[in-house]
Amino acid sequence: MSISKKLIFLAVLSASFAACKNDQAPKQATTANTKTATSSDSTDADENETVTAAPAEAPEIVFVNSDSLLNRYQYFKDVKARLEAKGKRMENDLRGKATSFQKEVEQYRQAGAGMTQEQRAATEQRLAQREQQLAAQQQSSGNQLAKDESDEMKKIYEKVEAQLKKISQEKGYKMVLTYTRGNSAILYGDKALDITEDAVRGLNEEYKASKAATKK
Repeated sequence: MSISKKLIFLAVLSASFAACKNDQAPKQATTANTKTATSSDSTDADENETVTAAPAEAPEIVFVNSDSLLNRYQYFKDVKARLEAKGKRMENDLRGKATSFQKEVEQYRQAGAGMTQEQRAATEQRLAQREQQLAAQQQSSGNQLAKDESDEMKKIYEKVEAQLKKISQEKGYKMVLTYTRGNSAILYGDKALDITEDAVRGLNEEYKASKAATKK
């Protein structure tokens, strides 16, 4: 949920020098003097010359692996665990009530023959009401769990969006695409354009800081 790579441009400079030999001594001396002066001038020029490397250019379009981002985003993992625990509690509660209801139905089947018509009618009405209540609770629990999940995913999306906006402003990105294996418009992306690591690091740092602030 590797550090974002920058494009680096390397400039390689090369130079070759040739010296001509002459049999006449005066010319050799003159050539030596000329070479000395040239060498001196060249040295001064080299000392005064400032070579400026071309600045690294940030890519305009990058992408994140949404699967990897969510699986490594601690806030998402905490939310997922919390919702799963809540769903498990609801399921256990409904299962217990359903088991109790089934026992009542079985008891009625066994004792129904010895009941009066009024008793059977009252018992069947009560069981029908219990059945409706269980169905309503199951529907309500499912709706509540779905709403909780939707609300949490909205928060997660907003946090991820804010983090990607922050990274883009810092790095100069113009667009951030999402990549999901098997379900993506990006069939191939250069690894240098993958900023998932930056996004996950920033999100986890912010979440860690928020948890620390809440504990205070």
